[in-house]
Amino acid sequence: MQNPPPGPPPGGDQPDYPPQGGQPQGYPPPGQQPPGYTPPGQQPPAYPPQGYQQQQPYQAAGGVDKKTGAILSYLLGWITGIVFLFVGKNDPDVKYHAAQSTIFFGGMTVIFWLLYSLGAVIGLLFVLSWLVFILSIVGWVFCLVRANGYGGARFQLPIVGEWITPYVEQLANAV
Repeated sequence: MQNPPPGPPPGGDQPDYPPQGGQPQGYPPPGQQPPGYTPPGQQPPAYPPQGYQQQQPYQAAGGVDKKTGAILSYLLGWITGIVFLFVGKNDPDVKYHAAQSTIFFGGMTVIFWLLYSLGAVIGLLFVLSWLVFILSIVGWVFCLVRANGYGGARFQLPIVGEWITPYVEQLANAV
């Protein structure tokens, strides 16, 4: 929006200057300075004024925000999941991601090692163990991308999300 050109309005009556009362509107009375004016040689007042509280984005314990906490919960699988259960214990969303990481990747690790160990006896289980490993990698990438894209908001894992969500909620609320 542009400012009007200086001078009287075209084709209209010219306003009385100064208006009745002797002082144009918007100006302080004679002898007073406008708000925010600092005379030369004086220090401006300290800002923010007393009683003013600046709103900052929510940060969990340790100075980690929601998005970073969610991403770090998945970074090293169940290991960082356990760590962020305690580091992010003041933020329920970070705790949720940490619990989901702990349960999903911890379960996948146990299943992988069981199948891998029994694979020496039954060859087909050895192949299944590597399929579980590949599924874990795909799930890991999915979780990292989703945690980054959703800004730390909660999400369920596809396929297994319905089964593990009650355990995730229970673990997140227990810590």
